[in-house]
Amino acid sequence: MAETDTQEKETQIPTNLRLLLILEEVARRGVAVKPSDLIEALGLAKPTVHRLLQTAEAEGFLQRDLDGRSYGPGRRLRLLSVNTMSAEHLRTARLAILRSVAEEVGETCNLAIPDREGMIYLDRVETKWPLRIQLPVGTQVPFHCTASGKMYLSTLRQKTLDGFLSAGNLHPQTEHSLTNSDALLAEVRRISENGYATDDEEFMTGMAALAVPVLDGQGRLVATLSVHAPTQRHDVSSLMSFLETLRQGANKLSGLLIE
Repeated sequence: MAETDTQEKETQIPTNLRLLLILEEVARRGVAVKPSDLIEALGLAKPTVHRLLQTAEAEGFLQRDLDGRSYGPGRRLRLLSVNTMSAEHLRTARLAILRSVAEEVGETCNLAIPDREGMIYLDRVETKWPLRIQLPVGTQVPFHCTASGKMYLSTLRQKTLDGFLSAGNLHPQTEHSLTNSDALLAEVRRISENGYATDDEEFMTGMAALAVPVLDGQGRLVATLSVHAPTQRHDVSSLMSFLETLRQGANKLSGLLIE
């Protein structure tokens, strides 16, 4: 885009809207974005984009990617998205879907979203069984040894996934946790092909889980829908009988995002 065209387009964008458009574009792309990409997409001048990026970074809405040049969502932008998803009318509809799935499955169902260090439980509906596993809303669980976390890992770009695997943070939670990067990579690839993930006592001894993705309008994972149960009632094999129920629930949850 020519400099004169950029200047002309920038004058058409209200000053108080420019930072919001940058945040919207970063969130829409779902990957770390370079300033040049924002200049091209939004038609803002280079000095304007760099100034707004510096402000957003200083205030915690954006943060630098590992390359030092690109920007992704910061803590405050991630918190903003969580609070938006927790708005009363959305949460009421979301919980209605979760309750329907939980009643059909007969076990605890969870909705989890990815954060930088792990998956965070956004909503859950408890089983009515007296024997249950307590993982309350707000709990953060690791990526590498949970069904929801591995589901998320399976959607990452190869470069990002390689970075995660090479970081060496695959700490065992149980004797069944995958702590070898090659083994985890093979598992993640199977999950990508199958469209679901399992946890066979990898996060907690005596617990099995099954997770499916909740996708946005662009087909990107924004959350996971999962069921977990004590192995006294269900192992991974028996949880698989609920796969279609979970997928139907995930499709309904996706509908809330794109309506």
